[in-house]
Amino acid sequence: MKSEALIERDLKVLRRFTEVFCREKHGRELCEECRGLLAYARERLEKCPFDPKPKCKSCKVHCYQKEQRERVREIMRFSGMYFVKRGRLDWLLRYFLS
Repeated sequence: MKSEALIERDLKVLRRFTEVFCREKHGRELCEECRGLLAYARERLEKCPFDPKPKCKSCKVHCYQKEQRERVREIMRFSGMYFVKRGRLDWLLRYFLS
């Protein structure tokens, strides 16, 4: 799979998880902070020096700043549990199989 396709897939999963997080925590679709995190993630993914691009969660190089990395972990943890509780295992499989 091309790196561009991997990047788009990663962004699609992160966007869906972020939408759930923002809606449940902030009470709306996407707040300014969450939109900023997605823009930051896109920039980081597009600048990934590896080809083929590895999974971010198993990469040895951390291109996210510590604050953003912790924020993404918080979003993934919260939204992952949200999907489990609501039977949306399809999104979890996309995340774990990506």
